[in-house]
Amino acid sequence: MDRIKFEKLVAEAVDGLPEEFQRRMENVNISVEDRPSEEILRKQGIKSPNTLLGLYQGIPLKKRGVYYSNVLPDMITIYQKPIEMLCRNEDSNKGKS
Repeated sequence: MDRIKFEKLVAEAVDGLPEEFQRRMENVNISVEDRPSEEILRKQGIKSPNTLLGLYQGIPLKKRGVYYSNVLPDMITIYQKPIEMLCRNEDSNKGKS
């Protein structure tokens, strides 16, 4: 699947989250990459690049204190190729398998 179509599926999935979860997405960016880098895999202790589907990097809500301000957004990275390896078609990418 091309990147534009995949990113559209990711956006639809995020838009489809219940309001309770969407409220918690403040100061969070979502990006799509083909695969995790060797550095990310090493830091996470993961040997196979095909097993990491996504990664959150940031400060969890419960750990944010009164001094949490003027910080870069947290990041959720979705890894397209590992997801495509697990999904048989577009419907399974949408969670409708």
